[in-house]
Amino acid sequence: MRSSYQKEDVILLLKDISGMIEPMENRDRERMIQSGVHYSEMLPKEHLPSKAYKQTFLKALERYAAPTAKAIELLSDSILAEKRHGTVLVSLARAGTPVGVLLKRYIRKRYGIEIPHYTISIIRGRGIDRNAMDYILRRHSQETIQFVDGWTGKGAIRQQLKEAMTDYPGVDDTIAVLSDPAYVSGKCGTHRDFLIPSSCLNATVSGLISRTFFRKDIIGEADFHGAAYYQEFEQEDLTEVFLTAVENCFGCDYHFDDCPVSNQKPQEEIQAIAKAYDISDINLIKPGLGEATRVLLRRIPWKILVHSLYDEEYLGHIYQLAHEKQIELEVYPFRYYKACGLIRRLADT
Repeated sequence: MRSSYQKEDVILLLKDISGMIEPMENRDRERMIQSGVHYSEMLPKEHLPSKAYKQTFLKALERYAAPTAKAIELLSDSILAEKRHGTVLVSLARAGTPVGVLLKRYIRKRYGIEIPHYTISIIRGRGIDRNAMDYILRRHSQETIQFVDGWTGKGAIRQQLKEAMTDYPGVDDTIAVLSDPAYVSGKCGTHRDFLIPSSCLNATVSGLISRTFFRKDIIGEADFHGAAYYQEFEQEDLTEVFLTAVENCFGCDYHFDDCPVSNQKPQEEIQAIAKAYDISDINLIKPGLGEATRVLLRRIPWKILVHSLYDEEYLGHIYQLAHEKQIELEVYPFRYYKACGLIRRLADT
């Protein structure tokens, strides 16, 4: 699989399907999803960010490179304390991949250890890429594997991974993430819902690869799950810009604030949102900064809930995207999250 990642940073266990699938605009894709077509059978048509939004991303990177670096450090220490020197990082494409790259770079820099890092696909409702898992397990002991992702929203992928690992006894079914406001990951840099800058963009901060794809007429029985490479975006690629900015902050003295304390659990907060906005399908609720951002980038939200309309530091990119896409913002009294995307059934609009 082609990518703009450096070869020594990651091995992508993905089938290159570039040119084999015609990407779809978000509204067309949303209608297909809501008519019953699985999201993994289509690719969203990605667009370069506007000049204004690109500047918003660069400002976010300037602000949040340090907390991202600190979360990488804390997470690395947690992983090595358990796995020791035999650690094998397996990041979940695509949001987990830059996190895995940063973990690998930090561990090399801080401890002088060169650990393997693979990226594989896991798809909600379809499961993990079994061919990729078999590839890794032929080369590494099962107890060395550590799955990596970017953040948690509701914990859907965490549950999907847990179910998948029942077929791989001995493999750790937890996920290591930078931000875990859902309190479900197993290992995290923080439970704070903080802005991880890589969540602000699509392929141009993710090695120029698409989200992963699985359709049986394209992905054969012996194939890895698929992804496309966006060669046309090469001049606008910010992947290494992001990685280098965070890497340059390794060793900084940033400290996370104490995590929120509440009698209400994160999952109960999500259920309260569902009740308040009359949403019967929990999959249409996307809590957390990372999920709310992705909803704006590749779905059709009807509203974005935010903890404030005046938090430019955390929510500046949300404000910018919502303005560009003419999506309503509404203040909500969150306890665990700072934003949440709400998707409405298109049949109701």
